[in-house]
Amino acid sequence: MPGIVVGVDGSRHSERALHWAMHEAAIRRTPLTVMSVHPLMRGYFGGTVKFPDDLELARELGDKVEEEVGKALAQAGSPSPETVRVRVESGSIVEELVNASADADMLVVGSRGAGGFARLMQGSVCALVTQHARCPVVVVPHEDRLQ
Repeated sequence: MPGIVVGVDGSRHSERALHWAMHEAAIRRTPLTVMSVHPLMRGYFGGTVKFPDDLELARELGDKVEEEVGKALAQAGSPSPETVRVRVESGSIVEELVNASADADMLVVGSRGAGGFARLMQGSVCALVTQHARCPVVVVPHEDRLQ
């Protein structure tokens, strides 16, 4: 999926990443894919374990992401991205984002703090994605980190 891919999880941090990615996609005139991942549990011997409710939970996640995208588009005004696509996957969050980076021009994620340790300003998902992505990655920092 060429263009910009932004990972969202419903947090304030991913909301900031979504707004940043929308603005960037608009000025670059490139498609935007808003991606969220319904996490599946890893099995003891590898692979993922699916539960009966997983499909319904993924659908609910998709509805929430669609709503979040609608709000962000309304707030963004003009210019807005030429196309915005919502994609919901089930699996490992890091694996799915890294897989999405294979065809993307840019991957955008929000930074999440980890406790009170200053050196752990990125969450584990963010750190792993930046290490393994196959395209440039933008990490949108916390609001307080911008001042």
